[in-house]
Amino acid sequence: VYALLASPHFGLHWPWWAILPIGAAVACLFGVLLGTPTLKLRGDYLAIVTLGFGEIIRIFMNNLNDPINFTNGPQGINLIDPIRIFGVSLAGEAGSRATVYIGGFGMPSVNAYYFLFLLLCIVTIFITSRLQHSRLGRAWVAIREDEIAAKAMGINTRNVKLLAFSMGASFGGVAGAMFASFQGFVSPESFSLTESIAVLAMVVLGGIGHIPGVVLGGALLAALPEILR
Repeated sequence: VYALLASPHFGLHWPWWAILPIGAAVACLFGVLLGTPTLKLRGDYLAIVTLGFGEIIRIFMNNLNDPINFTNGPQGINLIDPIRIFGVSLAGEAGSRATVYIGGFGMPSVNAYYFLFLLLCIVTIFITSRLQHSRLGRAWVAIREDEIAAKAMGINTRNVKLLAFSMGASFGGVAGAMFASFQGFVSPESFSLTESIAVLAMVVLGGIGHIPGVVLGGALLAALPEILR
């Protein structure tokens, strides 16, 4: 969504703050579409279905350049607009050698994006933490531990599970928009099955339902390959 609305592909150059909620909403919609037919699945079966759905979408996007060129197929979409905050491009202006200048202070573009992503991570952790301790979060925990007992206690398990799918997907939509703006290029190959498995491994390693553990799992699996390399 970000690549289509902020690149020369369709001649649209919308600001990132306008695209972000659209990307989240589209991802939320696909989360509901995936969640509705898979509500009865649990555990490993659910994980396999979602991974398979991701691979189907990747192949579909890879071939969506004919008869109407929507995604540019395997060539991907490039020249995606960088994020601009108060008129300052986080990719750096032309001729600045990817240096972002704020007042008289300059920093590499990658550092500017890092601080933005760090801020978004903190906001995401805060929202997730508040959700975890809310009535909805307790309903999710109840369904995870014993769905039959949760239903017997009056929890609408169908709607609560769909809400989990849609909200989780919306976070992914925001992350995808940030990824596209940072890379300046996006193609179906950026979202291979290996990437999906890596994200799942981060969650499993850290401990499902444990926010600090998931953060640690993500940091370990991102850093260890680079350190060992």
